[in-house]
Amino acid sequence: MSLTPKVSIIMATYNRAQYIVESIKSIQDQTLEDWECLIVDDGGTDNTEDVLKPLLNKDKRFKYLKRTSKYQKGLPGSRNYGLDEAKGDYIIFFDDDDIAHPQNLEICVHELSTKNISFCRYIRKTFVGDFYYNFDYSKEYTSFYIDKRDINKILKNELQFNSCAVMWTKECYSNHRYTEHLKYAEEWEVYARILTSVNKGISINKDLYYGRKHEVSVTGDFGNRKESSLASYADAIDLVIQNLKQKDLITDEILRYFIQISLDYKKYNLYERIIATLDLTVLEKLKWKVFYTQLPLRLFFYRIYKHKLKKA
Repeated sequence: MSLTPKVSIIMATYNRAQYIVESIKSIQDQTLEDWECLIVDDGGTDNTEDVLKPLLNKDKRFKYLKRTSKYQKGLPGSRNYGLDEAKGDYIIFFDDDDIAHPQNLEICVHELSTKNISFCRYIRKTFVGDFYYNFDYSKEYTSFYIDKRDINKILKNELQFNSCAVMWTKECYSNHRYTEHLKYAEEWEVYARILTSVNKGISINKDLYYGRKHEVSVTGDFGNRKESSLASYADAIDLVIQNLKQKDLITDEILRYFIQISLDYKKYNLYERIIATLDLTVLEKLKWKVFYTQLPLRLFFYRIYKHKLKKA
């Protein structure tokens, strides 16, 4: 491997001794061999380090790091530590219990090195239980470009960005880090900043990553209305609105979307925070106040309409 690795893989880990070796093996099986993998332990209490020692001793491309007190506990802090230590030309995040397709790094690097783009997005599939290796090694796939004009679709999750389904040029993170106090939607928030700051990227229609589904997860905490996740999502929306305003990318479409969401976040004063961030005129404030006040009634009638359509 060269002194400057082509790719820096950042893997935050916390008590995943049961799965991490399989994830590491999928990295060792990559067809592109010029990489480093920074494994950042977020203060786990299981035997992850002992399980990894034989691998770490044999393959010096892996580096095992323990998150320092400079970074807050949690995924954002661990990833920021990895970003500060990364030496590669390209950055990618893998989870400690998932499986990467053997061509993941090779295909992404090919796209990034042959086109004037800042990121390569690909398809992430999920699985439950044991993973059965039946990889498609074809290099034939369709693709399309993504730029900041697509930000509304990305923020509304019509065009999803998953942390383990994108490779970035190192320049994408030269001025960006994860917001460490966020415990949910931290990826969504930082990607909104990056995607509105870079030129463009590409999305390729090929399965290159396989995420293991668990019953207990941060996403599950959000679905179960866990307080910390809900508060974090409200904070993330507030930060996204600030970024859009700064870059003059606020549209009525995205405002309607977030104001509708704010109905469920009255406890966190989300509507008031959005309006305060926008620095609107008196007439504009009145317009959105009327919209916000009438929303519950409009949504009520919309649900009735949808129900009738279903029965018809």
